[in-house]
Amino acid sequence: MTSTSLAAPARRARPRGRWTGWAFLGPFAIVFALVFIAPIIYAIWLSFFHTQLVGGTSFVGLDNYADAFTDPLLWQGIGRVALFLAIQVPIMLFLSLLVALSIDSARLYGRNFFRLSIFLPYAVPAVVASFMWGFMYGDRFGLVSNLETFFGIDLPNLLSPELILASIGNIVTWEFMGYNMLIFYSALRVIPSSLYEAAAIDGANQFQVIRAIKLPAIRGALVIATIFSIIGSFQLFNEPSILQSLAPNSITTSFTPNLYAYSLAFQGQQLNYSATVAIIMGVITMIIAYVVQLRGMRKDA
Repeated sequence: MTSTSLAAPARRARPRGRWTGWAFLGPFAIVFALVFIAPIIYAIWLSFFHTQLVGGTSFVGLDNYADAFTDPLLWQGIGRVALFLAIQVPIMLFLSLLVALSIDSARLYGRNFFRLSIFLPYAVPAVVASFMWGFMYGDRFGLVSNLETFFGIDLPNLLSPELILASIGNIVTWEFMGYNMLIFYSALRVIPSSLYEAAAIDGANQFQVIRAIKLPAIRGALVIATIFSIIGSFQLFNEPSILQSLAPNSITTSFTPNLYAYSLAFQGQQLNYSATVAIIMGVITMIIAYVVQLRGMRKDA
């Protein structure tokens, strides 16, 4: 009788303990639902409707998505950011990796100052960086104009339609190379020193150490940096939006999908179609990032 009466309260106490974790998780879950889940659900809901000045709002089902898949302006923007992704991201990640390996080699004089200098542009807001580089690119003012006047030469117009994407790529690389460098450098610093000692005993040179030890060890960091860069490429907005006032003939309202969605919502008053474009871009970005993650984390890759 005594053992039974003592065991009963213990069984009743277990369910109360199960709610402790939810109590700690609750505040974050509420904020996450309000600032992340709710806007996505609202955007999806908007994409199923169409609003007109005459006739009001009507349910159109998947008509907005059908229009988006046949919208040449949207697909031109997607192709533009895809080209940007294919060229700019590999260059930026290669430079970031090269800098990280140089700093980690312990043969670079003043590496702490060098590391801070490379990372410093990341602290500059994208709007400020775009204005700064935009004025340097201008052929009637700024650095390019001064060089043309000083040397008496004609330099290519970096804000022309042919070069504007490369100019934006240069700005983004300048902004985020230090950020990716820090990711790679942090991964390099946790490599066990015993691996380097074993490589030294085997007589491996620096290139062999990089290929056999460092690159495999930071594979996860490379995947993460690649995914972040892919997401950033498809979210390209600040740089073309700021440069649009300096190069209106080169950057249209549909230059990138995000700029297109913004123009539809705030200039064309097409909130429903803008939400549709945003949902499509979110799905495309998610699929590509997921494929890169699966490919990068494969053991036999």
